[in-house]
Amino acid sequence: MEEKVIVCKDLTKQFGDFYAVDKISFDVSKGEIFGFLGANGAGKTTAMRILCGLSYPSSGEATVAGFSVRNQQESIKKNIGYMSQKFSLYENLSILENIEFFGGVYGVSRKDIRERSDKLIQDMGLQKEAKKMVGSLPLGWKQKLAFSVSIFHRPKIVFLDEPTGGVDPVTRRQFWDMIYDASASGITIFVTTHYMDEAEYCNRISVMVDGKMEALDSPANLKKRYATDSMDEVFYKLARGARRSGD
Repeated sequence: MEEKVIVCKDLTKQFGDFYAVDKISFDVSKGEIFGFLGANGAGKTTAMRILCGLSYPSSGEATVAGFSVRNQQESIKKNIGYMSQKFSLYENLSILENIEFFGGVYGVSRKDIRERSDKLIQDMGLQKEAKKMVGSLPLGWKQKLAFSVSIFHRPKIVFLDEPTGGVDPVTRRQFWDMIYDASASGITIFVTTHYMDEAEYCNRISVMVDGKMEALDSPANLKKRYATDSMDEVFYKLARGARRSGD
């Protein structure tokens, strides 16, 4: 039986009469690459904040890495990684200093930080650049480094919030190779993206519209259901009736 690392049941976030997230239910398995899609205003950012332990739900239940979003938020934060579209490392620190700093923040021992940082730098081919300021790196390299740092502590789940925004197509492909490797190692990938070609790389995709989950299935099944060979068209058919425009 597949291990479920995220389980949501009727998860809801309400602000007055406004339902940012409206009774969404789904689960995500260990090692799965799960695409979480929705136009601006769909509610995906609000939902992700709850799952990352940064906001409380109004009603419903959810567990992340086995911990409740209601009363075990600190435990959730220790068992997840997070990376956003906006570059999250310190540009005035070197590559090695960033790795060591975040390794310490995540509670990795000094011995493991030393061993893992050497391997990370070698795997990325950054031996000559290890002491360079991160701010001097091209955007694509910054994003690949940020992803590597987000899983440095070997979390059960990593949340990626539009991680390849502004990155060229070749680097995006390389970034997704890193995602596949992380997934193969057992890390669950929870990713939002506006690139529908990237949605094709996910094992399953959910599409939120106006706070509700309108679809959840594999890319192949969704394209079959909506009689199209394009995820762009699937997304358009689902999202074109959306009434909201802010998340």
